[in-house]
Amino acid sequence: MEVIVSAILGELASRTISFLIDKYSERVTTTTEEERLDNLQRLLLRVRIIVEDAEERHVTNQAMLHQLNILRKEMYRGYYTLDTFRFRAHDVNREKDHGVSYSFVLSKFSHAKRVCFYSDGDERVKELEKVVVSLETIIGDANEFIKFSSTYPRLSRQPYSMYLLLDKCMFGRQMEMEFVINFLLQEEIYGAGHLGVLPIIGPGKVGKSTLVEHACIDERVRNHFSQIVFFSKDGLTLTDGNIVTLNDGGLTKHQNHALCGSERRLVVVELDGEIDQGLWERFYSASKSFFAYGSKIIVTSRSDKIASFGTTQPLKLQFLTHEAFWYLFRVRAFGSSDPAENPKLASLAMDMASEVSGCFTSVNMFNGPLRSNANAHFWSFVLATIRGFKRKNLSVYGSANPVDPWAVMAPLYIPRASKNLEPVAILDNYQRGCNQVDSFAGLVTTFGPSVTPQITVQDIMFGTATPPRQFEVIAWRSHIPPYYSCVFKCEIKKPTRMVSRKKKTKKIGI
Repeated sequence: MEVIVSAILGELASRTISFLIDKYSERVTTTTEEERLDNLQRLLLRVRIIVEDAEERHVTNQAMLHQLNILRKEMYRGYYTLDTFRFRAHDVNREKDHGVSYSFVLSKFSHAKRVCFYSDGDERVKELEKVVVSLETIIGDANEFIKFSSTYPRLSRQPYSMYLLLDKCMFGRQMEMEFVINFLLQEEIYGAGHLGVLPIIGPGKVGKSTLVEHACIDERVRNHFSQIVFFSKDGLTLTDGNIVTLNDGGLTKHQNHALCGSERRLVVVELDGEIDQGLWERFYSASKSFFAYGSKIIVTSRSDKIASFGTTQPLKLQFLTHEAFWYLFRVRAFGSSDPAENPKLASLAMDMASEVSGCFTSVNMFNGPLRSNANAHFWSFVLATIRGFKRKNLSVYGSANPVDPWAVMAPLYIPRASKNLEPVAILDNYQRGCNQVDSFAGLVTTFGPSVTPQITVQDIMFGTATPPRQFEVIAWRSHIPPYYSCVFKCEIKKPTRMVSRKKKTKKIGI
């Protein structure tokens, strides 16, 4: 009997000790995770100070710009990790909310939730530790960078909030910007018969035109060239490579009369795709004989084939990483407020950023209304709208554009807040130049032939405007050069499901 009692007491003691050890380990793990999150927040504050101070200075050294780019990427990664850990607990509660026009359950396969459910326990802590260690290392290596960057002059800026700066400036392209300007100002080393050509390659809506426009309005570039002329593919075809008719086929965007004695010119050729090799060779040959020494050509396209036109390595633009895009979306959506003050909205914002990752159209279309309507019901509606649009795109075509869910291949429908509102189909979308006279620092701009529409996408979604049968909708207006407006051509039209197979369509009754 004593043996049995002793065995029972021993087993109970063993289980009690194991239970206490497990509880202690769990508490230590939780505390460690919270401490690391606090540490991560402090590190992010330090790296943000370094990055923002450098961005306010006129840094031209390519090596320093490269290090700044690394600092910036680690900062984006850190904020993405911190926000994912802090706001993931609100996903489950939000799925129970049925107070929106569309009810969708967040897929566990989405990018945002992959991080949340990436792993549990030790693995999650290891991932957090990896980010913390990386930030500690890069901040420790930034001492020389801080000293050298402090020697550069500050840019003239008003003390705006960060979201206002991002509204008014090009995001995440400082290194590429200086690369382009260095090419333009670099003296030719091959003699007067050489004409430098820089190809800029990237997918549609990645920011090629924006980057070139910003380079062209830089004071150093405007003081270097007597004339800046833009060509489209149609304009180049119109001249048939005859550069004598430069003004007939091109658009002069800058004229420096103080440099009239110098015929040094910058020609920008913007192509949607490829160009006939013979036409380019005629254009380039005529340019070499017609332009003065020191003139340059920039050619932009989605096609990698223009790389062969260059006299230097092409500049290839990529879309923002998920982490960088979240930082942009975060700042633009919350404005001057802190996302941590409203974790439910922050969680909704992360899901929106994941759904439209890389799509600047969505950022510009929704961030203004999100800032003006900081409530969970409206933000849930916007999230449901984005998912509904992507779902319809998927049902019609079998696939959705991974970068721009608003890309239109055929009629797609704008989700509306009430079923009583007539369905509105998007038939086409395009960019249009601004339609008011604007002289920006000597940059002469021309504008589209028609007036920019006043009806917005938000008006259609909420029924605050009564459009005619066919009309145009302004999706967003850019506040930075080249000041494009994204316009949807729309029609009040009942939906029909269409399945695309080898460019054939089939109507299916609903």
